[in-house]
Amino acid sequence: MADYREKIAKYEMIYDHHTHTVYSHGKGTIEENVKRAWEKGLESIAITDHGPGHLTYGIRVSEIGKMKEDIAQAKRKYPEIDVLLGVEANTLRKAPFIDTPPEDRKKYGYDILLAGYHYGVLHGGVISNWLYKHVGKGKGIDDNVGLKSTSIMLKNTEMILNCLYENEKQSNHIDILTHPGDKGPFDLVAIAKACSQVGTLMEINGKHPHLSIEELKLVSAFDVKFVISSDAHEVKWIGVFEPQLERALRAGIDPERIVNIRLK
Repeated sequence: MADYREKIAKYEMIYDHHTHTVYSHGKGTIEENVKRAWEKGLESIAITDHGPGHLTYGIRVSEIGKMKEDIAQAKRKYPEIDVLLGVEANTLRKAPFIDTPPEDRKKYGYDILLAGYHYGVLHGGVISNWLYKHVGKGKGIDDNVGLKSTSIMLKNTEMILNCLYENEKQSNHIDILTHPGDKGPFDLVAIAKACSQVGTLMEINGKHPHLSIEELKLVSAFDVKFVISSDAHEVKWIGVFEPQLERALRAGIDPERIVNIRLK
């Protein structure tokens, strides 16, 4: 443990691009999030509340203008830090496979687009995944490692691949795939290959135990880059990266593959 602490102490976080506010189900305001990021010495923070397709805590598109006003005000108070407007889109099993398609990104002026699988959305196989994880075969956070193909896994994986891949009809340009492997069975090998091909970062999440150590070992075999995020729903977690970095180090990940940390 001490050895990892010494290694982690040599690094600092550059930016935290996955945080939530009261505009979805976070506890802090935009200004409070920005202030905390500034206190932590970050160069940048992204406000990435849940996409509008979530039935209980998705953002209201009618409030995006107010979010932009809050960001502008925070920038005036804390000009040293860059503040991005983003969204954590919900992945879907039907086209366009996320609830924030390219035209919405342009329409609402999002600076960054995250996407991840969540319960609470239509067309996401929510009931079957919930039953799998809580009643059926799901045994723990490493259940995606060495997993045999199931119909649920195939559908989940196809959903993520459709979300990631660019083609003539659809180009989602996902910047970060959030907590890969969470809330259901997924073929992380296929997903890692896709992320490497389209340049999407795979997230090492601070709120959820994915990617886990075993999952990181699995996907690190591919030419994929990683990003550490707090996924902060409370202000105090913004800029916290040490547990995620320890997870990566225990998995044998070269810190140079993690885009938002650097040596002090």
